[in-house]
Amino acid sequence: MSPSRSPRAARGSKLTLAEITELFSRLRDLNPHPTTELEYATPFELLVAVVLSAQATDVGVNKATRKLFPIANTPAAILALGEDGLKGYINTIGLFNAKAANVIALCRLLLERHGGDVPRSREELEALPGVGRKTANVVLNTAFGEPTIAVDTHIFRVANRTGLAPGKDVRTVEDKLVKLVPSEFARDAHHWLILHGRYVCKARKPDCLHCPLHDLCRWPDKGPPNWAN
Repeated sequence: MSPSRSPRAARGSKLTLAEITELFSRLRDLNPHPTTELEYATPFELLVAVVLSAQATDVGVNKATRKLFPIANTPAAILALGEDGLKGYINTIGLFNAKAANVIALCRLLLERHGGDVPRSREELEALPGVGRKTANVVLNTAFGEPTIAVDTHIFRVANRTGLAPGKDVRTVEDKLVKLVPSEFARDAHHWLILHGRYVCKARKPDCLHCPLHDLCRWPDKGPPNWAN
């Protein structure tokens, strides 16, 4: 049964507050304990994996880090490899030359400024080479449990298609989501939206037929749901 719809949408959304709560309730019911698909065992491994994942798939990054991390999974160990040595492990990933340079510089700064530990503040994370706002948000959320939302292409698409948090740029969408997501869902909203965009609300051919959010979604071009056939 569809939730009751009020004519008044939440500020910054095309959905009502009740619908937003229903949306995240459904995603939680389907996946109570979501997490990143990047493989990692420590905050440092996660940081490196996220830096490597820019314009690359999680699958591709995992293939590389499965070889890298057993050999070098600390700032000191990766520094000891050197830039050329690191490239030998990550050369299957797009932009590996630039990423190798960033990871080496990142490791050096972690040792010089943070005793080899990954900092827990956005400002310190974003001061590291290769780390922008999105990467910092992923680390803060996934490694340290902060209720941040890293808006990638999947979240940007879902937020706009569904009407959850429409915006012309990723920062606008992020700011809206931070305000709109009920506190009980804030910790995991990031992962739910990414996974929904990756496997259901896909870019070229969204699976509207099996979408659990179909009756909530405001996308005018959505196909019929499974129960309508």
